[in-house]
Amino acid sequence: MDEHPSQLDPRDAAAVDAVVKQALAAFAAVQDLDALKVARSTFLGDGAALVTANRTIGSLEPKDRGLAGKNLGGARKKVSEALASREAVLAAEHEARVLVEEAVDVTGPTSRAPLGARHPIETLIEEIQDFFVSMGWQIAEGPEIEHEWFNFDSLNFDIDHPARQMQDTLYVDGTSVGGQSPQDGNLVLRTHTSPVQSHAMLERGVPLYIACPGKVFRSDALDATHTPVFHQVEGLAVDKGLTMAHLKGVLDHFAKAMFGPDAKARLRPSFFPFTEPSAELDMWFPQKKGGAGWIEVGGCGMVNPNVLRANGIDPEVYTGFAFGMGIERTLMLRHGIADMHDIVEGDVRFSQQFGLHGKGH
Repeated sequence: MDEHPSQLDPRDAAAVDAVVKQALAAFAAVQDLDALKVARSTFLGDGAALVTANRTIGSLEPKDRGLAGKNLGGARKKVSEALASREAVLAAEHEARVLVEEAVDVTGPTSRAPLGARHPIETLIEEIQDFFVSMGWQIAEGPEIEHEWFNFDSLNFDIDHPARQMQDTLYVDGTSVGGQSPQDGNLVLRTHTSPVQSHAMLERGVPLYIACPGKVFRSDALDATHTPVFHQVEGLAVDKGLTMAHLKGVLDHFAKAMFGPDAKARLRPSFFPFTEPSAELDMWFPQKKGGAGWIEVGGCGMVNPNVLRANGIDPEVYTGFAFGMGIERTLMLRHGIADMHDIVEGDVRFSQQFGLHGKGH
């Protein structure tokens, strides 16, 4: 429309009729309801020529008001009727198009196999593996049924350590290794992924930078926060000149990868047989339920010289650091999962919440 609202004289029947013709032509030209809304605003909105001209009637001479009202009243009626007519046509066309585009052939065959979903533990393990590979580390795996020597002795657990008792460790009944009697070589379901570190030190030598994610077993009852079968990830670095400062740097970097750019690690003095000095590992979690705060996620420390010696490494030449944490706990913290049952019971609806779906077959 070329004219400005202030230029339309409501007494000028020809000028008013010209605006009506423009409106009718514009309505006829639009091809969808969105474009019609724009045209409606142009010709019937607050700033439209017919509307602003109607506001000027009160300022006209009394003798001119009747003519102006008649002109504008008839014009606005024609424009409104044309708008309603075009809107009905476009709405009908839209409905017909939707019926065609969204039609479903109810007679067609369908797959009865429901869609599955990747478990979030699996995807979190892959995320952790990608993190360590990005730093140049290697991913190491090992058997879930272990010899006691790898699970305990090589890691500086004394023969009378409480962790070796039946209430904590699941022993494989009646098994022996290398023809020895069970008391000389029991097999256990590994209680942590640390045995993988011993295998790696013996087989790969040094320098060594590995991460060991995997399934572990404890003699625990399933409840909201515990399960007899869960997952851990442990990291081990052995090289010349490594210190607690290197450990702290890796853990800060890992905290950011798991809990966001504002996360960081904190170490608190503790004791573990396989590290000396040892520390409890806390991470600053900005999205913690109830407000940002520290959460305990695992343990860490410098590799005990006895562990290095047991695995054929000279502690006078090499030092190392190690750390470990539970993967289920990390998942629960990151996503606000309150009950361990949701993770282990296998309900596909739980996994589907994470948006990582597999294709049904």
